[in-house]
Amino acid sequence: MKSIVILISGRGSNMEAIVQRCAAEGWPARVAAVISNRAEAGGLQFAAAHGIATAVVPHKAHATREAFDAALAAAIDAHSPDLVVLAGFMRILGEAFVRRYEGRMLNIHPSLLPAFPGLHTHERALQAGCKLAGATVHFVTPQLDHGPIVMQSVVPVQPGDDADALAARVLATEHQIYPRAVRWFVEGALHVEDGVVRQRSGEPQLLAAL
Repeated sequence: MKSIVILISGRGSNMEAIVQRCAAEGWPARVAAVISNRAEAGGLQFAAAHGIATAVVPHKAHATREAFDAALAAAIDAHSPDLVVLAGFMRILGEAFVRRYEGRMLNIHPSLLPAFPGLHTHERALQAGCKLAGATVHFVTPQLDHGPIVMQSVVPVQPGDDADALAARVLATEHQIYPRAVRWFVEGALHVEDGVVRQRSGEPQLLAAL
């Protein structure tokens, strides 16, 4: 039984999707803990209501990023995780922290990486005139919003879209691809070679919501 620790900063809708799919599909895993850097994160209430351990590691309580990273790692390691999942965790993590969990930490980003890393992805996609947008699940590396790509989703950019409308369409696909990617990891179905992730059983690594 694999142990999953999920990090959130807000309402945690992707965390909710993972918790629900893990239970419904009977993964060989359990979500052992949900940890946030913000005490007011709405997702903590959902986790607690589902019997999942919660913790808060406030970044403002630490003078340096390194001190915060060390405190966060201690909270994570208390649950002996096989996988760490970043689900709307809005803190940049230092290289030493990332190396600590290298190969067993996933993130989801609301763009078709390597396009539009960082913030304001939907605004930037609209400004660039993109005809397609989407989301990317990837292994975390020290370079922000990079790392081997596990799965992507694609949605059309509709005439008249604003950033909120596009974000909502992308988020709906995130709730599908992130649980799937996490399931693949805990089932041992992912293989990384030369920076490319392959799904061992041949399940599609692209969701086209067109």
